[in-house]
Amino acid sequence: MTVTLTSHDPARLAVDALVVAVRQQDDAPVVLGAEHLPKELRSLLASSATALGITGAADEVRRLPGTGLAAPVLVLTGVGSGPLTPESLRRAAGAATRELAGTASVGLALPADDAESVSAIAEGALLGAYSYARYNVSAKAPVATIQIVTKHPRDRAAKEGVARAAVVAAAVHRTRDLVNTAPNDLYPAAFADLAKAAVKDSGAKGLRVTVTDDKALLAGGYGGLTGVGQGSSRGPRLVKVAYSPSRPKGKVALVGKGITFDSGGISIKPAAGMEAMKSDMAGAAAVLSTVVAAAQLELPVAVTGWLCLAENMPSGTAQRPSDVITIRGGKTVEVLNTDAEGRLVLADGLVEAVAEKPDVVVDIATLTGAQVVALGHRVSAVMGTDDVRAEVVTAAGTSGEQFWPMPLPADLRPGLKSKVADIANISDRFGGMLTAGIFLQEFVGQTPWAHLDIAGPAFNERSAHGYTPVGGTGVGVRTLLALIEGRSV
Repeated sequence: MTVTLTSHDPARLAVDALVVAVRQQDDAPVVLGAEHLPKELRSLLASSATALGITGAADEVRRLPGTGLAAPVLVLTGVGSGPLTPESLRRAAGAATRELAGTASVGLALPADDAESVSAIAEGALLGAYSYARYNVSAKAPVATIQIVTKHPRDRAAKEGVARAAVVAAAVHRTRDLVNTAPNDLYPAAFADLAKAAVKDSGAKGLRVTVTDDKALLAGGYGGLTGVGQGSSRGPRLVKVAYSPSRPKGKVALVGKGITFDSGGISIKPAAGMEAMKSDMAGAAAVLSTVVAAAQLELPVAVTGWLCLAENMPSGTAQRPSDVITIRGGKTVEVLNTDAEGRLVLADGLVEAVAEKPDVVVDIATLTGAQVVALGHRVSAVMGTDDVRAEVVTAAGTSGEQFWPMPLPADLRPGLKSKVADIANISDRFGGMLTAGIFLQEFVGQTPWAHLDIAGPAFNERSAHGYTPVGGTGVGVRTLLALIEGRSV
């Protein structure tokens, strides 16, 4: 995909489809930039918008004949009724390019009055222009060429914003691809190989990848990864992806849950919906993509990602409820439920991350069904040290993702007491998202830390919306990048 900036008259753009924005209003929708359209089109929209079903609501995309335009198709994309923001422009552009799959070239004549707007439009358009066709040869190809109409096509900040948008979108697309890959093709060793390839193909300086295999994990006392992975014929891996700029202004550690398939183990899940458990590695995918993107953007912050990879399967060798395992560093855990496995592999990763003394550590995981119950399918949760939690919320707001701050109540900690080990891996069913965070807190010591639970938003099993497709969403990448960028100044 290519994105270019142009100041040409939108009506004369030689593209397959021209996109304009529509604002929702009580009396009638308003086409933004209608002055660029031919008179006959303006008249049609003014008199027949309601009859044509055009409202301007967010995510609404309507196609009309491009009468009088160089483009054969006019596309109207809704920006909603609120004030124009970078996110509303990002979402409107993404909804349009998503709906225009199969169209080769698109012109975007959306309100692009400054560099921030241009950047948001470019990012949204690229995020929406996504298709996963590995297993479906009939899938429509995404939009290939995008032209954004702006009065300042040579503005340096606008060009830099477009360049950044391309890196960010590529990172999100990589994450989506990994999440959408079938689990028979994406298992721990295969994921590790893809991480090596991503680093090699990135073209970025200062990137290194290290893989610890199942034998070394067992010998090194990584009891979480070893215990979860021992039920599978395909052993676990711990992948370290490190970006080291020449003069870092800080050091950030990211830890991602990478359960390449989660059957629940001996505490097996119900069959209904289990196919979505190929997405249980979305946190690790987001971490890999974030580190690579940080290197490509040449951010002046050292970033180390830890991908905690295992397949949670039931078998004669699987760990059992009541097993006691020893996490890296020596803390023991009584495994009361083998389906609460993500926190076990993350514990190993957190211990390793903290040992390198980062300024902050952030873990990201599709960790609990309780997150979906509490916040639904589009809002992720963030817990942890107060200042880091607030930093994540700010970064999410900047990037256009939704993360809601949640507490870690001390009164829930007694529920994790074990009669035979230092800690149990579950408590009762109430407050399950919070107790999972409290469990992870045990392994970060005094290091500033945040835990991101993306269980619902990581995999969209419902209808597409805005720039978000069905399947893997890539959630978390943009927030993590914004957090790192915030530490770059």
